[in-house]
Amino acid sequence: MPARKPDPDGPAAVAAAGAALDAGENPPQAALRSAARHLLQLLEAAAPGRSVEMRVPPVAAVQCVAGPRHTRGTPPNVIETDPLTWFRLATGRLGWAEAVDSGALRASGTRADLSAYLPLALANTLA
Repeated sequence: MPARKPDPDGPAAVAAAGAALDAGENPPQAALRSAARHLLQLLEAAAPGRSVEMRVPPVAAVQCVAGPRHTRGTPPNVIETDPLTWFRLATGRLGWAEAVDSGALRASGTRADLSAYLPLALANTLA
């Protein structure tokens, strides 16, 4: 399967959503969705592999983290959350344990812990 093209507006969407959150406002939905997709692509690059499926419905899902490759059926290692929670995790505005404890993030499987990869390095994407 060919790699997905990066969204050229992804870095700007991350900046816009972050600015809204920092101002105490809800980010615009279009910016949040674009930012979430962009951050999922950064996760794929930071944690290459196919042993964990990271789902952010209805935005996107990616496979990441090195280990046994999943090919059919329900993956054994699944993480699922909403776009805002994913944005907050990926940008360091929310900790992994806090997201799990609050129920905003559901993780199952022995490899379904991305705390070692978060927050994502954003410096190159915001230039």
